[in-house]
Amino acid sequence: MKIAIGADHAGFELKNQLGAALRKSGHEVSDFGTNSAESTDYPDYARQVGKAVAAGNAERGLLVCGSGVGMSIAANKVRGVRAALGVNLEEVRLTRAHNDANVLTLGARFIEAALAGELVQAFLETPFEGGRHQRRVSKLSQMENEL
Repeated sequence: MKIAIGADHAGFELKNQLGAALRKSGHEVSDFGTNSAESTDYPDYARQVGKAVAAGNAERGLLVCGSGVGMSIAANKVRGVRAALGVNLEEVRLTRAHNDANVLTLGARFIEAALAGELVQAFLETPFEGGRHQRRVSKLSQMENEL
């Protein structure tokens, strides 16, 4: 699977760990930075990853910042992105199955690397259920087009 990843300074280390694990699992990873722990602005990376996903250059996106919330807010400003903060496995499965989330955000200050890896795996492996959920996701797309 083609996956776009990005992080700010707070998520730099976890992003690198997850990116390496994804590559080892055979995924094609495009890393949009940051490339150091020096202070930077999360919207810059959320925009790049979001655009890659929305344009179809990546099937899914992964963003990491301190809390995961800033990245989620920023990524959701990109038309076609449905970013969701991942905190536990059931939540991540549901955001894929019911909301067809295409970008997962994680908070590096609040999650251990092992759990982060499990959340990413669940995000990549859980299919969208469609059905009644498709109607709702379509309404989200319609809302974007009204703006």
